Amino acid sequence: MAKKAETVNMVDRFAEFKELKNIDKTTMISVLEESFRNVLAKMFRSDENFDVIMNPDKGDCEIYQNLEVVPDDKVDNKDLQIGLSDAREIDPEAELGEEVVKQIYFQDFGRRAILNLRQTLQSKILDLQKEAIYNKFKDLEGELITGEVHQIWKREMLLLDEEQNELIMPKEEQIPGDFFHKGDMVRAIVKRVDNTNNNPKVIVSRTDERFLRRLFEQEVPEVNDGLITIKDVARKPGERAKIAVESYDDRIDPVGACVGIKGSRIHGIVRELRNENIDVISYTSNPQLYVQRALSPAKISSIRLDEEEKKAEVFLRPEEVSLAIGKGGLNIRLATMLTGYAIDVYRDIEEGEEDIYLDEFRDEIDDWVIEALKNLGLDTAKAVLNAPREVLDQADLEDSTLDQVISVLKAEFED
Repeated sequence: MAKKAETVNMVDRFAEFKELKNIDKTTMISVLEESFRNVLAKMFRSDENFDVIMNPDKGDCEIYQNLEVVPDDKVDNKDLQIGLSDAREIDPEAELGEEVVKQIYFQDFGRRAILNLRQTLQSKILDLQKEAIYNKFKDLEGELITGEVHQIWKREMLLLDEEQNELIMPKEEQIPGDFFHKGDMVRAIVKRVDNTNNNPKVIVSRTDERFLRRLFEQEVPEVNDGLITIKDVARKPGERAKIAVESYDDRIDPVGACVGIKGSRIHGIVRELRNENIDVISYTSNPQLYVQRALSPAKISSIRLDEEEKKAEVFLRPEEVSLAIGKGGLNIRLATMLTGYAIDVYRDIEEGEEDIYLDEFRDEIDDWVIEALKNLGLDTAKAVLNAPREVLDQADLEDSTLDQVISVLKAEFED
């Protein structure tokens, strides 16, 4: 009876792993049994003639050794055989050639065996925990998660979720303007789970476009319910984003539902994204109309599409060009990302008005200067001449270079 009590106490000691690692009862019993067998195999060179019985209800473990009954002077292997005299002390009716089941008590093997068992168990549970973490977060990739800031380093930040699992947010996955303190609660999405050398590392992000999608799902019931679908997202984190939405129910205005009355729904998302401006547009399968909406707030005069090459030539009034391009060319870049069309912006020319493509001036203006201007959507001489100075400054050219370009272009029309 004392032996059994010792066994119970020993198994109870291992229960602490279950509490710490949140391993379910069935798995815990299986791990305990396997750990006992591993240690037995090391001690007896094999565990094949052992029965290990875990009693989950009682919380104890019973170990039985199956031994072949042989004559007392023919015992060649004590791990597999037992003499008839010893066998009849266990079972008075034992006969030669039969098997006798002998109960053994693990504690009798000493402190070293118990320590070995504990180390084996700890190693197996650690592997199980890593596997569980990997599987859990692999299933959560792309989903919203909340973590508490635990530690902040120069290149990354450590968060802990409610189960104290570690989440890593690298600097590049943080929104410019994000500033957190230890203890702050932070929302992000699970971007990916690395598992190098069976050591899972959960990477979370606030810059991934899926983060914006999940915020809309959380803030806009119609999106969460599937009444409104988010078709495309284009984003420069912390600055500006464009999101195309669609509803299959004519009674629902997808843009209005996402923005909310007086911006009530979108304001929370904007605050979460550090005042990132969000343009919500209505999706359409008509590519011309889609490009036009994507360039909002600029108003388009006309569009010429090459659907095969996925290119769009957009013509606008002079005063609309800077709106279409946006600060630093951001609006046109986001529109390109959203629609999948490479968009070139041209100034709309009145009938009888002449203009010249910048490429015609390559003998007077350096190629890299022309390309810098074209990257802003300024492809013609008059597009450059009519562009506000703040738009031209976005080409990152020296003032003297810009002045020379303007001088060359003006001279062409003065002639």
